[in-house]
Amino acid sequence: MKTFVKIVAIAGLTIGALSAQDRLKNTVLLDEVGVKNLRLETVMVEERNFDSTVFAVGRVEEVPGNQHSVSSRIPGRAVEVNAFIGERVKKGQTLVKVESRQPGNPPPTIELKAVHDGLVIESHVLQGQPVEPDTELFDISDRTEMWVVAQIPEQLAAGIGPGTKARITFPALGGEPIMAELLRFGVNANREAGAVEGVFQVSNTDGKLQPGMRAEFSIIVSSRPNVLSIPEESLQGDPAARVVYVKDYDLPNAFVRAPVVVGKKGGGWVEIKEGLFPGDEVVTRGSYSLGFVGGGAGPSLKEALDAAHGHAHAEDGSELTEGAKDANAGHENEHDHEEGGAPKWLVYYSVGISILVLLLAQMLWNSKRSSKATPTT
Repeated sequence: MKTFVKIVAIAGLTIGALSAQDRLKNTVLLDEVGVKNLRLETVMVEERNFDSTVFAVGRVEEVPGNQHSVSSRIPGRAVEVNAFIGERVKKGQTLVKVESRQPGNPPPTIELKAVHDGLVIESHVLQGQPVEPDTELFDISDRTEMWVVAQIPEQLAAGIGPGTKARITFPALGGEPIMAELLRFGVNANREAGAVEGVFQVSNTDGKLQPGMRAEFSIIVSSRPNVLSIPEESLQGDPAARVVYVKDYDLPNAFVRAPVVVGKKGGGWVEIKEGLFPGDEVVTRGSYSLGFVGGGAGPSLKEALDAAHGHAHAEDGSELTEGAKDANAGHENEHDHEEGGAPKWLVYYSVGISILVLLLAQMLWNSKRSSKATPTT
């Protein structure tokens, strides 16, 4: 026996306070197969730290100071090349051997080594190729740290400054967002886009980030504690009349369409001002599909309530009045069976036939007695 009652709010009312017509109209009933096919997922409504954010897009760039060049101090010829584009090299690793043009037998050679750990992004030398001091042979990039440059709309940039935090996602990589702080603004605004550049620096020790990769930013401009909020994907309906689907506290596989009043949005969450209580379960994944589920997807509201409560309800799911209960009981009694399994009407019919047979038998017996008592002449 449950010792608690969970209240689910719908526009300031509880489900129990809704009229039968409203509950019937706003409840989507499914069976287990329907829930599985729609792949429904729910999340508990709770208070959380709520961030107001500014959305921006941008690109990944190399940190300018993390690029290194390798060249020769003397003219000569490359007699051995040990590194190529796309290879990772270590500081001190020999990349190329250059044979000097100075006379000698054999001519003197020098080894050109990597000046830093990194990735070879450019190579301008082949074995046997002449080498000059003014020619770059290799470009090496240290990509353990990368810049992610956001295009922040000018009208939204107020209140954003160095140290402002942002959640950054990379569509090409998927996964969870990473947190980063604004390092500085760019030196020029983008007049065509009406945006200013915000430079964030992030770790890239796994080497997955590449220059030019798209990035999406949720730049946090303010944060408030203890705000009732739900994932934005739960929100459905017209912008002027938002609704969510709440898992029914009473019926299995039932979801109630609940109007809500929303506040600010940020970071994939939306503030709920009215319509929900902490502890409610709202549908996230599959909530859009619930709006198109028609009748016949599951049991009727009456059937579901009858099974859940153990007594009969009206067709619209409302409780029966005393008169309706009596009528319903009488209707059920008409179909009741006796101990032997026969309906009552059949019992009455059998009794009537038996009485009629007895009466006929009595008449025949009386007739025979009369004929015996009459004297013959």
